[in-house]
Amino acid sequence: MADRSGTRLRIGVFGGTFDPPHVGHLVTAVNVRHELGLDRVLLEVANRPWQKEGGRTISPAEDRFALVSAAVASVDGLEASRTEIDRGGPSYTADTLAELVRRFPGAVLFTILGSDAAAGILTWERHDDVLARSTLVVVERPGAKVALPGGIEWVRVQVPYLDVSSTDLRARVLDGRPLDYLVPDDVLTEITERGLYRAVARTGASRS
Repeated sequence: MADRSGTRLRIGVFGGTFDPPHVGHLVTAVNVRHELGLDRVLLEVANRPWQKEGGRTISPAEDRFALVSAAVASVDGLEASRTEIDRGGPSYTADTLAELVRRFPGAVLFTILGSDAAAGILTWERHDDVLARSTLVVVERPGAKVALPGGIEWVRVQVPYLDVSSTDLRARVLDGRPLDYLVPDDVLTEITERGLYRAVARTGASRS
């Protein structure tokens, strides 16, 4: 698929649990889009993140999709994607890329991930398909050194370092601390209206 100028679409695929999405996610997506000249970045909301199953309780996928939709609603070039939710079952990047190849024939795909995820790429389900269907984009923070297994081609993009994590944000809600400026205002509204993360205190589920 090409744009009106005939140039092939360049699409970034930024997958995650996004429980909740925060300013660090947005800074990453915006900077990668700028550095690589991407037409759009799809924030792919995992249905069942296989790497986190068996650990903490994960918020319902529809709630997480609503949060991501709120986060990117006013950000040019960023889109919330429910490809993995609609497919159902465990979420594998290989399946998502296969679907995007069908949906956007001829588009150039870029899989965006952090350094920790990149270091474990060989443990991914059908990682060969991921590498064949997309260019790997590894997000690097200032002062950090990223190392990948030999023979894998990848692109480095440096983004500003923000010490924000979804784990900490869930804990802040549980403890009654503010999330102001750590998540977009519309995301904060959705969290409040949906009563997310406070339920952890009642169920006794892990906050990790």
